[in-house]
Amino acid sequence: MPLISPVKGIAPVIGADVYIAENATIVGDVVIGDHCSVWFNAVIRGDVNYIKIGNYSNVQDGVVIHCTYEKNGTDIGNFVNIGHNAIVHGCIIQDYVLIGMGAIVMDRTVVESNVIVAAGAVVLEDMVLESGYLYAGIPAKKIKPLTEEQIAMLKQLPHNYVLYSSWFKTS
Repeated sequence: MPLISPVKGIAPVIGADVYIAENATIVGDVVIGDHCSVWFNAVIRGDVNYIKIGNYSNVQDGVVIHCTYEKNGTDIGNFVNIGHNAIVHGCIIQDYVLIGMGAIVMDRTVVESNVIVAAGAVVLEDMVLESGYLYAGIPAKKIKPLTEEQIAMLKQLPHNYVLYSSWFKTS
């Protein structure tokens, strides 16, 4: 059974048709939209500030989403894919974004819509990642424009995760 718990009297709000793995942790001021999935060992910790996740977004295995006390909440848009073991902290991620496996996105960063952050990339504080590009490296840098195939993948991948999560739901 997942750990879903209030902090300081504020309980998570979970939308409709959301899959939450049995060992995921969601605490505090967290709002998760409809048709999302939160996978094994993911931690969404809204104890020191808020976390908002839009519709059709997926938080994959081992992801940590947190925020900064009295400074930066975390806003995650619709159709966002946060890859295995990524860290997302006190930032804004707009719609149709892929945060690659093991990537780190730091405080006050804005990741605009239609962006891929490559696996293992480190996005430093206060960066703005421009729509339509792939970012990679340590620190992350704009590498190249997204291809039509990559943009199509950003639109399809969230729907794949709705399918995958349906395999785990019991009636």
